[in-house]
Amino acid sequence: MATVKLTNVKKVYDNNVVAVHDFNLDIKDKEFVVFVGPSGCGKSTTLRMIAGLEEISGGTVEIDGEVVNDLQPKDRNIAMVFQNYALYPHMTVYDNIAFSLRLQKMPEDVIYEKVTNAAEILGITEYLLRKPRALSGGQRQRVAIGRAMVRDSKVFLMDEPLSNLDAKLRNQMRAEIILLRQKLNTTFVYVTHDQTEAMTLGDRIVIMKDGFIQQVGTPPEVFEMPKNLFVAGFIGAPQMNIIKTELKKQGGEYSVSPFGVKFAVDGEKGAALKAKGAKEGEICLGVRPEHIVLAKAGQGIPCTLEVNEMMGSELHLHVYTEDGTRLIVRVPTVGLDAKEREGLKQGAKVWITFESKVMHFFDPETTENLLN
Repeated sequence: MATVKLTNVKKVYDNNVVAVHDFNLDIKDKEFVVFVGPSGCGKSTTLRMIAGLEEISGGTVEIDGEVVNDLQPKDRNIAMVFQNYALYPHMTVYDNIAFSLRLQKMPEDVIYEKVTNAAEILGITEYLLRKPRALSGGQRQRVAIGRAMVRDSKVFLMDEPLSNLDAKLRNQMRAEIILLRQKLNTTFVYVTHDQTEAMTLGDRIVIMKDGFIQQVGTPPEVFEMPKNLFVAGFIGAPQMNIIKTELKKQGGEYSVSPFGVKFAVDGEKGAALKAKGAKEGEICLGVRPEHIVLAKAGQGIPCTLEVNEMMGSELHLHVYTEDGTRLIVRVPTVGLDAKEREGLKQGAKVWITFESKVMHFFDPETTENLLN
């Protein structure tokens, strides 16, 4: 078993700056949990407190039911992969991976078996006699992962391991980490600022801001039911469009009228608002760019096209409404004929619409999702 439990964990620095506030989380055995958030939100600090590299100001960290607050990192049975690889430049790949095992005075035949097995899994067998300077960034990161693998640790901690790689290599390494996780079948705690990494890798995602947990959930949960405006804006690329409007109720039925165009809120969303007893008043209406569609001329919300970004399989249309509100619309290129594409130029008039099932409703004061 390799569970991790954080109870009221806090980090306060000498100048009374609180980096992490009362962090509570139970990580199950063999679960892959991702901490995600903007720079300075406390995600790496929390990971370092689990590892023992950062002193805990309050609360407890437990690994397999044992409180490890006062244990040295080497005694916590964890393995950590850093952003900057942290390889010894004068050692070969083989010696870098074997280093911690030699510190434990393992027999050389056991070390050889562990190193070669790890190298085979990671596809770096042919590089075992090279020095780190002769490797690419992706190969160096595999060596760093291999060094952690051979320790047979209960918990894998990974601190932004892909942030130094280019976009193509990041995509490749994400897939390799997913495969590695299946082979190792252990508990992973992973830190990133990249929400795409979080969504593709994590069983659960912990979204943080200013040292506070904003939401914990599976990728579908945080995408489909963001707890507040911060989560709604952080998860999803491009980020969710937020529109200030009013929620109205007439004859037991709800509606919204962004930019003067009335949309009935029916189906599941309408029923959910009724169940919550939602009141009329100002709200922040959220609609993701991929859920907005182009409408026929004269139908829906009139907009002017400002920027058209060609993204390959889709277009990202940056539009502004008659009152100057800017929105982003994702349009699949499949199904668009040449004439339709030609019409999507800067300054073109377009109309947009969406259905009630894709709407999100937030309180403008508390920023909380009205349906949570």
